[in-house]
Amino acid sequence: MKRTLALAALLLAGFTLAAPGAAPAQEAAPALTKDPKQVKAGRYRLDPAHGKITWSISHLGFSTYYGQFTEVSGDLVLDPAAPGKSTLSIKIGTGSANGLNDKLNAHLKQPDFLDVEKFPEATFVSQSVEPTSPTTARVNGTLTLRGVSKPVSFDATFNQAGVNPVDKIYSVGFDGRTEIKRSDFGVNAFLPLLGDEVTLRLEGEFKLQ
Repeated sequence: MKRTLALAALLLAGFTLAAPGAAPAQEAAPALTKDPKQVKAGRYRLDPAHGKITWSISHLGFSTYYGQFTEVSGDLVLDPAAPGKSTLSIKIGTGSANGLNDKLNAHLKQPDFLDVEKFPEATFVSQSVEPTSPTTARVNGTLTLRGVSKPVSFDATFNQAGVNPVDKIYSVGFDGRTEIKRSDFGVNAFLPLLGDEVTLRLEGEFKLQ
């Protein structure tokens, strides 16, 4: 008898959920995608908590020294149907250069290196975007650092897009990489003991506006 009542209760519950007027099941969040063609077009803003530039440089030939710029902001206009029409502008707070060493960080702010008091900000503004594969592109633009503007290109890789499961905002993520010569921008201190070539690794999550 108890088994019959339990079965009846289950059937009734299923009927109630399926009946007209019953509360619909909660809709699943849109799936994340790694297909660039499925990305929403529009204007995006860099999430400052998840936008970093990691730099590395040869230290006297003995090791590779790493640090980060942690104050990065930017805007991206994305057109997945015509990637070449996409644009990117980035601002970097030079005072946020962090080598995980207080003495070094203070020195990086001095005229020997970034001269932060005189040049508190560096910028990158894209001029063109050249797709190199379905998920990669070369972004060509102008980097201005210490008041010097030079053409710089970086290779970008699309990671994925979709509604971020944490903040519920539609997001798109990229990684990038390039190499510059610091002497091109007037950063000549301790050459050639410290390397001239600086590798930049770029990570960014952009939020749809």
